[in-house]
Amino acid sequence: MLIIGIAGGTGCGKTTVVNQIINELPIGEVSIISQDSYYNDLSHLELEERRKTNFDHPQSIDFELLEKHLSQLKNGQAINQPVYSFLECNRTEKTILTHPCKVIIVEGILILTNAKIRKMLDIKIYVHADSDERLIRRLKRDVNERGWDLNDTLEKYQTSIKPMHLQFIEPSKEYADIIIPNNKYNTVAVDIVRGVINQKLGL
Repeated sequence: MLIIGIAGGTGCGKTTVVNQIINELPIGEVSIISQDSYYNDLSHLELEERRKTNFDHPQSIDFELLEKHLSQLKNGQAINQPVYSFLECNRTEKTILTHPCKVIIVEGILILTNAKIRKMLDIKIYVHADSDERLIRRLKRDVNERGWDLNDTLEKYQTSIKPMHLQFIEPSKEYADIIIPNNKYNTVAVDIVRGVINQKLGL
């Protein structure tokens, strides 16, 4: 099993890079695990309190559960991956049955900040994008897709998203094996990653 970690700041285009990597790979050979699924269970808090949570701090992630699930997959066991609701700012009661496969891609802004998770990754990728571009993408996503108020999103960016990026996410770039600039399509970097995966799959 090949485990690939893909990190980078909010709105950097991680999902785009993931899709570019797996676009030409066989269906069923690759599973994607999102860090967002492993936000801590905040059922004990009211929605308004949950909205105030700093979701860009490493302590907001249940890394123990993520580590446990990755270990189970490596040992050939299926897992019940949590499902997260950005509207409710909490895990739902639903889970996704995820089976072991040859390639696991773990993606999320904080993936490279955790030493135990880093040790489990065979390839560590950091997606870099211009800060203004990331802010624009984050605003569009939070307001249009997640129902956040524009002013609340801007305040959150200034008070937690940007400071957390500078404190935790940007420094985690030093652990990356490959840094992919995502201001434009980086064919070479993506092709290198895809080539490693193809070797693993015997293609």
